Amino acid sequence: MTVTRPTPDDERGGRTPAPARPARDLMPDPVRPARDLTPAPARLVRDFFDRPAHQVAPDLLGRVLVHGPVALRITETEAYGVPGEDPASHTYRGRTARNAVMFGPPGHLYVYFTYGMHFCANLTCLPEGIGSGVLLRAGEVISGAERALARRTAGSGRVVKHDDLAKGPARLAVALGFTREHNGLDACVSGSLPQSPQSPGSSEILELSVLEGEPAAPSSIRSGPRTGVSSAQETPWRFWIDADPTVSPHRPHVPRRR
Repeated sequence: MTVTRPTPDDERGGRTPAPARPARDLMPDPVRPARDLTPAPARLVRDFFDRPAHQVAPDLLGRVLVHGPVALRITETEAYGVPGEDPASHTYRGRTARNAVMFGPPGHLYVYFTYGMHFCANLTCLPEGIGSGVLLRAGEVISGAERALARRTAGSGRVVKHDDLAKGPARLAVALGFTREHNGLDACVSGSLPQSPQSPGSSEILELSVLEGEPAAPSSIRSGPRTGVSSAQETPWRFWIDADPTVSPHRPHVPRRR
C-alpha cells in the first residue's frame, strides 16, 4: 500500500498561493484628464430681441457675436425704429422685398447691400410683423482673427491692424463673412438656414449665435446721433463702449453732389 505524504500546504489546510502578479499589473491606472465642467457660453434667447431696438442696442454691447470660426465682442450699435416713426429706418415706408426679414421674428440677421459695394448686418427686434432692428456697427475680434484678416485683405497684402478688423459696419460684415446669402439667419437656434435659398456659388452658411458674454457696464456706455443718416439725424440711438479702440468714428451725413 502506498501512502501519499501530505504537502506542507495540505498540512496547513490552505491552498496553493496564486502566482504573483507581474509588476506591470501592479502599476496604478493611468490618470484620466479631468472633465471640463465649465458650462458652455449661453446663447441669447429670442425674448432678448423682442423689445424696442433702442433698448436692445445698448444691451448688445459686450455680447459676443459668432459666425463659424470668427467671434467678436460687440462694441458699437445703432437702433432703428418702426414703420412710420423713424424716417432713418429701412422699414419707415413699410414692408418690401428688400426689408422683409425685418418684419419677421426677432433675433434674425438682416443683411443689406449699400453704396453699391458694402454689406451691413442687423439683428431684428420686436414681434413679427412690426419691423425694427439694430445695426451692428463695430466689434473686437476675439476668435478667428486670421480668418477675419484673410477676408479683410483678400490676398491684397494690405496691413490691417487688429483693432480695425471690424471697426465700422461694412468691415464687421466682411470680417464675419456676411453676404446677401446670410440674410434671414436665425441667431437664436442652432442649425439655422437663411429664409431665402442660396444662389449657385454663394457664400458658406455657418452657425450664427449671439452669446451672453460680459455686458458692458452701464457707466461705460455712451450714446449720440446715428452715423451718416440723412433723416432723424439727432436721434441719439447710436451706442458705444467709451474709449474702446474698435469703435468707429462718428460721421454726419454729407449730401451727395448732383
